[in-house]
This record gives sequence, structure tokens and C-alpha cells, in this order.
Amino acid sequence: MNDPVQKSTLSNGLRVVTVELPHLHVGMIAAYVRAGSRHEDPARNGVSHFLEHLFFRGSEGYPDGRTMNALVEDCGGSLNGVTTRDHGYYFSPVHPERLETPIAVLGDMLARPLFKEIELEREVILEEILDEVDEKGRDIDIDNLAKRALFPGHPLGLKIGGTRETVMALTEKHLRAQHAKAYGARNLVLAAAGPLRHDRVLELAEKHFSSLRPGAPLNDGALNGAPRGPQLVAVDHVESQLELQVSFRGPPEEHADFPALRVIKRVLDDGLASRMQMEMVERKALAYSVGAGMDGFTDCSVFEVGCACAPRKAPAALAEMLRILAELRETEVPEDELLRAKKKSRIWLEFSLDSPAEMIGWFGAGELLRPPAEPFDQWLSRIDRVTAAEVRRVASAVFRRENLVACAVGPLTGVEQKLRAAVESAL
Repeated sequence: MNDPVQKSTLSNGLRVVTVELPHLHVGMIAAYVRAGSRHEDPARNGVSHFLEHLFFRGSEGYPDGRTMNALVEDCGGSLNGVTTRDHGYYFSPVHPERLETPIAVLGDMLARPLFKEIELEREVILEEILDEVDEKGRDIDIDNLAKRALFPGHPLGLKIGGTRETVMALTEKHLRAQHAKAYGARNLVLAAAGPLRHDRVLELAEKHFSSLRPGAPLNDGALNGAPRGPQLVAVDHVESQLELQVSFRGPPEEHADFPALRVIKRVLDDGLASRMQMEMVERKALAYSVGAGMDGFTDCSVFEVGCACAPRKAPAALAEMLRILAELRETEVPEDELLRAKKKSRIWLEFSLDSPAEMIGWFGAGELLRPPAEPFDQWLSRIDRVTAAEVRRVASAVFRRENLVACAVGPLTGVEQKLRAAVESAL
């Protein structure tokens, strides 16, 4: 499977990646920046996310948000931005014959923001933060709780959007300093995918991104030691269901064990015939919503399984999730189940060739965080080489008792001690 990707670098250091997919009718562009909450100190937590919001308030070439958005939307696009723990990205669908305006707007907003209406945007962000806390101000976002426990005292444990206190303390000076530090061309990747020619994307990048100063790539910093488990983080919260999540630190994406971890994720959660769905929903009716997920970083990963269930079922649901993980440590995955997971990995990749969003994520974020982005054939080869014995070995290495962080958010009366007992007896 050949990669339809081309890459060039501008004189200022901006990398430009194009995935040419001529069979499609819609394109996608995105600018990726290596700046997220892991690059912040606790006192300035949330500055990357705040700056992302401010970009949409206007730039020197497009002085207000309405003008900026209307121009892109009139070309069939829709500007959006996302901040994560280790990077951010700004993206829009594009019409292949109306490519210049979205690229021009994207380039100007990132290079020349006006830093206007800061107080208005601060209020918007404070509203966003309210989604993650209860009426007492306690964090009830289970992913935030898990990351804080997995990375104590490390920036990866910080909230992406910051806290009310840190957001209130951020000033225009802090925001300008963050822009100067993070938004140099060498810390960015411009990616495009769809029925777009690389030479045209490169031409427009030269025209609209060449004003970016070179800058320097941000460093992720050293990773601290993993916490000693098992541990349970429990927050009593009035809801109709109780949310559970079990998390572990794992190897980074470039590690030799990471493909086996991807296979494990598919064995656990990849459709209605996967293990978690069959065991927890179909056979035991412990939950309706179950799932497994992975977050990959340059120096580690996070593997998690979770569910939402009636509070009275929570101890049994937690015990069942831990039993399913323990089974992967104790018994090799049957060959037919292993082959099914591998086959679905290949099918997912083939489907991705019809998704410009998937392609810019693969090659754009890949170029930013783990250059060069891994070719399709190499990735598939790594998956194909995974054996049942390797799956068991990696499961045994990752799903260790001392590596376990469990989180519970919801009504805890009558169940918290049972949850703690399930964690203490795990694995």
C-alpha cells in the first residue's frame, strides 16, 4: 500500500505535508503546533488553550472573528481548533477549487493575532471549565482525574484548559509570551489532504506562512517515575450512573511493544463482537456503554478501559474489567481472534484513505511529534508480526497491579468500599 504523501520544508523551517487523494471531492487542511499542557508550568496552566481561543478573535489581516469565519465558510470550510496535552491543531474542510482563502486565513491568524477581547474569551473559557467540575468546584472529568494520578507532579497531569484560578491569572503578557515561544515555523506543520496537489499547497504555504519567524521546536521535557499502585480515585457526584475508568502507563508509539498494545485494544473494544462488549454487556448486563482507548505520547502511552453503569453494579463492573485484563495476562489470545484484530487494522487503514481528516492526523501530527510519520506498509507490517505470545507478554508488562490507577465518579454511597476492595484484589 503506497503512501500518497509528499513533504517539503520552507526556508523558515515550516514543514508542509500533502496527502494527495484525487478520488475524493473534499479536502482538509490543518496546522499542527507542538504546544499543549505538558509544555506549561502549573502557574500558567491553560495558556496554550487560552491562546487557541484568542486566535479566533481576529488577526491583522482579518480583524474580527465574524469576518475570518465567514470568508472560510463561504469557501465551504469551517475553522476549528483543538488543544491536547502534547499539541494543538487548527483545521478546516476545504473545497479543492477554493483552497487559497482558508490557507490565507489560517496563516494570518497564527502569525499575526490581535490579542483582542481577552476578557470576553476568558469568560467563555471559564464556562467551558464548568463542564468539568461540580457545584463545589471539584473535578469530575474522569480523564483529568486519571491523568493527574498517572502523572503526579508532571505537566502531563495538568488539565488541558487549566483551572479557574490559573485562567483568571493569565494576562496578555503571558499570552504573547506563549505565542512567541510556541508559534515559530520550526514548531509547526501545515498538512493538507484530499484532491489537492502538493505544488499548489506549497505555493500557498510560501505565500501565506512565510512571515512566520523560524523559532525553535518545544521540548517535551523528561518523564517522571510512574506512581505506585494500585490506587482508586473516587469522587462522589450526584448522577444516575457511575463512571469507571481503569488506566495504565504503557510504552510510547515508537516502542517495539506498541503494536501489540494496539492489537490488545482491538481485542477488547472494536465492535459488538469484541471482548468487553460481549462479556460486560451481552453476557452479564453490567453496563450499556463500555470501551477501551489509548493516548500515545513521545515517551509513553496511556491505556484505559472504562464503562458507565448503575451505581449498584459498579463493584461487579470494575471487577469484571479487571478480570478481562487479567485474562490477557494469563492466557494467549486464540489465533482466530488475533487474526480478526489484525484484519480489522488493515480494513481501518483502507477506510482511512477516504478520510482527509484521518490522513492529516496520521501524516500531519506524525510529522510534528514523531518525524517522519510512519508509512502505511511499515505500520501494517508491525501489526502483522504481532504474535499471541507477544500479546500476552505485553499485557503482562502493562497491566500490572503496581501500575493500576482506577477512577470512579458518581454516587458512591454503599459502593466505595467495594470498589476499593476490587482494586486491592486486582491482577
